[in-house]
Amino acid sequence: MKYYLGVDGGGSKTYTLIVDEQGTVVGKGHSGNGNHQTSYDAAKRNIRESVEMALANAELKQLDIEFAYFGLAGADREIDYKILRPMIAELGFPRHAINCDTMIALRAGTDRPYGVVLICGTGTNSAGVNERGEFFQCGGFSYQYGDVGGGGSLSVEAFRSVIRSWDGRGRPTLLTDLVLTDLGYGSVQAMFDDYLDNNKVPPIGLSKLLFQAASQGDDVARQILHEQGLELGITAQAVIRRLGMQDASFDVVLAGSIITRGEGDYVRGPIEHAVKQVAPGAKVAKLTVEPVIGAVWLAVEASGIDLPETIYRKLSSISDYSLV
Repeated sequence: MKYYLGVDGGGSKTYTLIVDEQGTVVGKGHSGNGNHQTSYDAAKRNIRESVEMALANAELKQLDIEFAYFGLAGADREIDYKILRPMIAELGFPRHAINCDTMIALRAGTDRPYGVVLICGTGTNSAGVNERGEFFQCGGFSYQYGDVGGGGSLSVEAFRSVIRSWDGRGRPTLLTDLVLTDLGYGSVQAMFDDYLDNNKVPPIGLSKLLFQAASQGDDVARQILHEQGLELGITAQAVIRRLGMQDASFDVVLAGSIITRGEGDYVRGPIEHAVKQVAPGAKVAKLTVEPVIGAVWLAVEASGIDLPETIYRKLSSISDYSLV
């Protein structure tokens, strides 16, 4: 029996899955932050903990694994791989590979080994692979390096919209009551003073209030989400053009809480419009399975075989890691 291992190491959690050649999950593990850019020591510890938990759960050793595939946040440039290669090599898998977590999200969202992925969660990132196997990453390095939006930025937009409505620079918005209730303040003045006096930053959870207000007809919230969609659409166009995919048929996979869990069509609509402008044969598809599934599929393919239908079918229905 052959076994394949996939790892999704993100900024807040690390998931590991092991499946056999029939696609049956035989082991899983989980831990915290797997991004070495945030903390090398924590990432190293958490990745090892997640992997060893899965191996113990499956009653397997490293030598039993046909191929191990690691999709890691922060695996962006050669300087990152110089850090990650020895870290992952220490885990003892004879055959393994490391890639950015964008690539496992892409693979998890399409039945083809090529396409484009847009990630909008805490921050934003995007990448693509064309049919020739050429790769391009666009973004993922913060506002200073061209990125716009993500849950952190959207939470600030929600907060400042309340301030601007209160002081007369902006329009009235339903976000006022929603934000005050969520943060526990009786007035905008009290919130303003507390945040300013104590140098507070709006929590990322405020981003969900944009969707709530938008669904209730709030123009301010809808405009903020629309602009996020426009920016993600521009990013998709950049990836498509750079990889010469204008005439190809492929999936543009949407990943991250802002575009997979957010209600309504406020973000997705502008993305679909932008994609169709440059690649009429492309289809926008929301990621419905855990990215770690993509890591497992890539492990199978990296071992030198085409992904068997049995493995694809069994894993493609797993939308929640906790249900495995």
